[in-house]
Amino acid sequence: MESKHNKKLVPTAKNLRKNMTNEERHLWYEFLRNYPVRFTRQKVLGKYIVDFYCAKAKLVIEIDGSQHYEEKKIKEDTERTGFLQGYGLTVIRIPNNEVNSNFYGVCEYINAVVKKKYPLCQEGTQTGSLV
Repeated sequence: MESKHNKKLVPTAKNLRKNMTNEERHLWYEFLRNYPVRFTRQKVLGKYIVDFYCAKAKLVIEIDGSQHYEEKKIKEDTERTGFLQGYGLTVIRIPNNEVNSNFYGVCEYINAVVKKKYPLCQEGTQTGSLV
């Protein structure tokens, strides 16, 4: 990645951490914050700020609101995903409504992806288990 830490985006990332969406806040405080493999939130990666990032699993999690399903945003998200994948990162996109209506399923899905990407992690979690 040209620069994993783009200093120009740091103030924006800090602001986004302070003002997370309800869905991001829920996923962070109820699952990812205490996950046995470290996640960071609002991480600067190159020219982007991703919602959640796990370095060990090389995983990016994006929580998408309805605006991400408009034609212009779909195109931008495709470019963003391609950029991140170009550095060996896996990007998963989870709609807001899934976090709200199927929280346990979202956590199990993330758990399964992390287990596949980082099989050394075999500890249990509060919401699911890494088996």
